[in-house]
Amino acid sequence: MEILSITCPRCATECEVEYYGPCASCREQLRASLGGEAVEVTAPEYEPKMNVTPNAVALKDD
Repeated sequence: MEILSITCPRCATECEVEYYGPCASCREQLRASLGGEAVEVTAPEYEPKMNVTPNAVALKDD
């Protein structure tokens, strides 16, 4: 990987990084202030509304 010499877009200091973005010290500050623990999110099970009626063909008696 090529090392880039850039100006940090956050603090405007010259730094050498592999990818364009905040410098190492700015990344640490951002992780400390904005980072958090990962949370697993589960979606509630689908329940049809009471105003939804079943398909008339499905209820048809033979």
